[in-house]
Amino acid sequence: MAVAPAPPASRALEHHVLDFLAYLEFERGLSRNTLDAYRSDLLQFGQHLRATDTDVLEAQHSDLAGFLDALAAGTEDRPAARPATLQRKAACLRSFYRHLRRESILSHDPTADLRAPRKSQRLPKVLSRGDVDRLLRAPTGTDPSALRDRALLELMYACGLRASEAIDLEVGDLDLKAGVLRARGKGSKERMVPVGREAIAAVTLYLQRGRPSLTATTDDRHLFVNRRGTGLTRQGLYKIVQRHARAVGMEDRMSPHTLRHTFATHLLAGGCDLRAVQEMLGHADIATTQIYTHLSAERLKDVYFSAHPRAGGSGT
Repeated sequence: MAVAPAPPASRALEHHVLDFLAYLEFERGLSRNTLDAYRSDLLQFGQHLRATDTDVLEAQHSDLAGFLDALAAGTEDRPAARPATLQRKAACLRSFYRHLRRESILSHDPTADLRAPRKSQRLPKVLSRGDVDRLLRAPTGTDPSALRDRALLELMYACGLRASEAIDLEVGDLDLKAGVLRARGKGSKERMVPVGREAIAAVTLYLQRGRPSLTATTDDRHLFVNRRGTGLTRQGLYKIVQRHARAVGMEDRMSPHTLRHTFATHLLAGGCDLRAVQEMLGHADIATTQIYTHLSAERLKDVYFSAHPRAGGSGT
């Protein structure tokens, strides 16, 4: 049985979505995960437009706001979208319609005043300096895997690496003599990050005594490899972090990203410039980095109220 062709409005939307995704991939270099998320969001938006018999090029601000409102309200079959999800979908729509304007397909921008509910700002968990020391000391012994784990944890904390950046590192990305590494961040963007002496020492020992044993039968270029001599997966990295966090009683507070949050918070608490932290984290927008100023302020308050004799207000 032949499948009925998509209605003209649907075909028009698909054509514009494909063109937009091609622009994001080839001109802006966005990752496959980001492209897939944009495609899913726009196709969902297309379903909303078809339900209201609205063409993508004729949609007004009220149509877009209605789409976000419907997601926020939810249905019996679909739970209400979280604020963070609504923020992402609103950003996707703004980017899509700006692209249509840039290509002179539209003369107006229906997303000019589009707003989604503000994302609740939950502060990420961070470790104290004592917690970090306990975690980094957890991998013990001279077994190749123990040397790898110690080097991995030291480097993630020393450089604020994302999990994906840590597992993508190749041996050639490190210049231990100069004390820097090249990290490949979101959208294949590269940045240079300093490496502290403790991490340099741990990685050097791993390269000398650990990695050669793990890669004895392979020629894998990844810095961190598993027992088969091939690059770690996300799941493998997560298990390593959780195993050592559990050993020191911190599994409920730890994920690979916790070390990245802790890196940024400790730098700012130590007086590092916000722009420098932004550069080292690879954030495109400094507003993303500014959450760590709130974290640092919270830590200062903790120190103040625990140490100042009159901070509690009772006085002596």
